[in-house]
Amino acid sequence: MERPIRVGLVGSGHWAEAMHGPTLAAGPETTLVGVWARDAGKATHLAHRLGTTAAPTFDDLLEGCEAVAFAVPPDVQADLAVRAATAGRALLLEKPLALTVTDAERVAKAVRENGVVSQLVLTKRYHPRTRAFLAEAQRFQAIGARGAYLHGGFLDGPFATGWRQRHGALLDLGPHLLDLVEAALGKIDKIDRHGDPRRWLDLICTHDTGVSSQLALSGAVGIERSKAGLELYGRAGTVEIDFATVDHQECWPVMRAEFAHAVRSNEPHPLDAEHGLRLQHLLSC
Repeated sequence: MERPIRVGLVGSGHWAEAMHGPTLAAGPETTLVGVWARDAGKATHLAHRLGTTAAPTFDDLLEGCEAVAFAVPPDVQADLAVRAATAGRALLLEKPLALTVTDAERVAKAVRENGVVSQLVLTKRYHPRTRAFLAEAQRFQAIGARGAYLHGGFLDGPFATGWRQRHGALLDLGPHLLDLVEAALGKIDKIDRHGDPRRWLDLICTHDTGVSSQLALSGAVGIERSKAGLELYGRAGTVEIDFATVDHQECWPVMRAEFAHAVRSNEPHPLDAEHGLRLQHLLSC
């Protein structure tokens, strides 16, 4: 078996505690070699839980690792990812890549110019059910599609954080649906937006195949469980995926293994920073 990739984690919030940290620490393809966060106390606490150490500074974290995983707000990620790529470190990036197209372009440029591997944590794309759905979608002649990502996470709880509440569902939930619907139906040429991303947002997408799709986004509806999925419609019937029936714990080991392989082989991953930049352009339409 190949030597595990030495990964440093940036962030000490809920997503770092619940997903990034445990996933990277579990291995076997990766070893979590350190945690750094602006809150040194929280970084130390999380590092202790995960069986590693807290780095005093971001530069110290970079010195001890060959790849960096980010679990921080998009604007923070953009600045630190450029520094990490410039230092020659591979990047495991959250979505969205940044808050603006300009900052997303800076990240993608740093990845290109320094020749480092990058990969996005679009968790749903790593699930076998999603991949089976997309394979079926390629064989299906759709004439339209409808999708939704709805929950109440921005009302209260660990995801009711500053950037999510300021910018709403488009930047947080939008990347998942836009990525999925493009993979299923082809490149989006135009998006018509209706509503308020902090309450309810409808996106009407026109694809280069001539098919249109309708996407609904909200993080501010009072429902017990999230409703997320995509339905394709055609003369032959429907093809659909309902993420309420998907165990997301199955996504993370696949993501970890693919990231480690990309770093070790120095081969670009399909869901890389350039893909993140593409999604950022769609978010800004």
